[in-house]
Amino acid sequence: MSGMLRAPGFPEAAVRHRARTGVEAAFPPLDGYGATLYGSGWSGPGHDDPLERLRLLPPVFMEQRLEKLIDLGREPMPSDVSLETVIGGFPSRLPFYVSAFGSTAAARGDLGTSLGRQAARLGIPLVVGENVVPVIGYGRLGAQPARALLARIEAYGQEGDGRHGGIVVQQSTEDADAEVWNLVYSDPAAQPFLEAGRLAFELKTGQGAKPGLGGMTLMDGEAAAAVAEQYALLPIPGDGRTLRASSPGTYTEEILRQQINLMRNNYPRARVWVKLHPGRDVGAAARVAWAAGADSVTVDGAEGGTGWAPGGFLDHVGLPLFDCLLAAGAGPGCLLAGGRIWEGTRAVKCLALGARGVGLGRAALVAVDEDPEEGLLRLAACLDLEVRMLISALGKYDTTAVNRDDVGPLPTVRKEEVPHGESVRG
Repeated sequence: MSGMLRAPGFPEAAVRHRARTGVEAAFPPLDGYGATLYGSGWSGPGHDDPLERLRLLPPVFMEQRLEKLIDLGREPMPSDVSLETVIGGFPSRLPFYVSAFGSTAAARGDLGTSLGRQAARLGIPLVVGENVVPVIGYGRLGAQPARALLARIEAYGQEGDGRHGGIVVQQSTEDADAEVWNLVYSDPAAQPFLEAGRLAFELKTGQGAKPGLGGMTLMDGEAAAAVAEQYALLPIPGDGRTLRASSPGTYTEEILRQQINLMRNNYPRARVWVKLHPGRDVGAAARVAWAAGADSVTVDGAEGGTGWAPGGFLDHVGLPLFDCLLAAGAGPGCLLAGGRIWEGTRAVKCLALGARGVGLGRAALVAVDEDPEEGLLRLAACLDLEVRMLISALGKYDTTAVNRDDVGPLPTVRKEEVPHGESVRG
């Protein structure tokens, strides 16, 4: 256990406990059974965001439970809930994927490859973040092979059943200059993923932590000098390090449509994913992406992001994940959601608001930092138990059956936000 990664403002201790103990962490302390009375609030006060304030609302009359009872010939149980789903065109054993992290120092050492191996064993998609190639290297001759792009892809390919999950490679403006997608698409190491339909490219318009800005990391003088021609650099007085800033890219509706068309034409065997930051028009942007043929759209709430950002952005810029889901959740395609996902109730609320899957970002990194061999597996086991119990409590037995009727209170939705007769999930 390294225990060197810190996540202020995030329930780090709870995630580390899950990474150590697995399903046990879904319950109050076991030594309190029979001696302690637990009620609402045992896990501590929720964070002040709308998703936390939502309640899951099991009905009294459960028609789908009756259907399941007749089908099984017995009373259905949480173990009868199916968590298998399709995420961005990839069959996934769980309604989770590992969110992107790129060249940030938090991905030091072999955390990236450890995360890839465990994600593959779980059968869930893994997103490899932006700026890895320009900053760290592609991997063949890189000085830090464990953090390089190819090492992460190969680590994922070494595990799993070859059918579930897949690799998703993000691209920033600087990645485009380095022709990252061309490198991956033509690399023999990626061919097994292409042949199995398990490779995707993700166009990133921004992220939750700093909507409207590009990726940022702090670098020492030597490392900053090596990327001076590719990135904007800002010395930090008194620190001795340099802030490296990526270009956020420029998008209009037409530019987004054309970029997706280019991806589909140039990389016909790869899935097309689009990641949107929590802008005020995130719902409209999601619909443009789906109409252009994106296999998946990810909304990253203002709670999301693992990298460096100005403090004011972290607290005051961008829509919370809840509002992103309200805006985009009625769309016709696969919607993914990221932002402070670490336990089952928040995940099921996202599913109820239209998401097909939810991203594990900081939680996944903390879990693997706690235990590089089993941490993410144990975290996922705990989530698996919670999500099965929660969906079963709603009288449903498939993740896609959960909908807005299962959560509340919700604000009044204007008619134009959800077309008449259209399913919330689409």
